[in-house]
Amino acid sequence: MTTVGLTRSSRPRAAIDIAGTAWPLYKLEALAVGLLVFLTVLVVAQALQPAVLVGAAATVVVWWMRRRHWNTARH
Repeated sequence: MTTVGLTRSSRPRAAIDIAGTAWPLYKLEALAVGLLVFLTVLVVAQALQPAVLVGAAATVVVWWMRRRHWNTARH
């Protein structure tokens, strides 16, 4: 049987309510960085394909690193 360990942190979670859903701050930061990188590469390269790929890659890297930082900072 699988059990779920419920632990509560004494530190409040940084979240922003968007349309009734609490979004962790690191997700919004990652999306903002991805959008800025996408627009920068689009202006510099003037091609959509590399802008999308680099923007998506930047979003994923920031998302993972901020999430990892958030999880290690809570413990």
